[in-house]
Amino acid sequence: MKTLVICSGGLDSVTLAHKVARAHQLIGLVSFDYGQRHKKELAYAKACADALDTEHTLIDISNVGRLLSGSALTDDIDVPDGHYAEESMKVTVVPNRNAIMLSIAFGIASSRGAEAVAAAVHGGDHFIYPDCRPGFVDAFQTMQQHALDGMGDIRFYTPFVHDSKADIATEAGRLGVDARTTWSCYKGGNNHCGRCGTCVERREAFHLANVTDPTSYEDAEFWKAACDV
Repeated sequence: MKTLVICSGGLDSVTLAHKVARAHQLIGLVSFDYGQRHKKELAYAKACADALDTEHTLIDISNVGRLLSGSALTDDIDVPDGHYAEESMKVTVVPNRNAIMLSIAFGIASSRGAEAVAAAVHGGDHFIYPDCRPGFVDAFQTMQQHALDGMGDIRFYTPFVHDSKADIATEAGRLGVDARTTWSCYKGGNNHCGRCGTCVERREAFHLANVTDPTSYEDAEFWKAACDV
């Protein structure tokens, strides 16, 4: 299955890229500059493409991203600390982000004769991110079938959509993905902060998966209190 992978440079999408490269025909990685406050993750996406010997396409939609205001990921709003299950984490939602990126990716995939577009949405995202839920995945697949009618049947490949973050950590271990070659933290410092939602989720996932996490965190113990461990 000729597959184009949307890759942010985070643990989930890098693991997905390795999974596709192992089981399918990886034709490239696509990343997006949507005006996020730090772009450190994009270098990790490029490094992933280089490691897998595939093309990396970086698409600048920052002008669009500037109009998607109100998120701590794009505006001058403090990124909250704590677990994703907390109501405060909803400030990290960027309205319609995945739908916009996916529409572009499906267009590219159609032009390149791809059979699938892969995205690393997973079960842990369902609580606060509506465009990561199974209902969205199914609806987007249906929409693309109409949008590309006569231009190829392209599958929306989301193998992690019903999986937990711990399942992804397990898969990363199985595939030999070095977590140090991925970037998740929303704060973009020299090391992962260890306190924002995605750091807490990442640290918890490796713990639950019983897989060694080699990531350097500024606060390596905060996740325990956030997860009530």
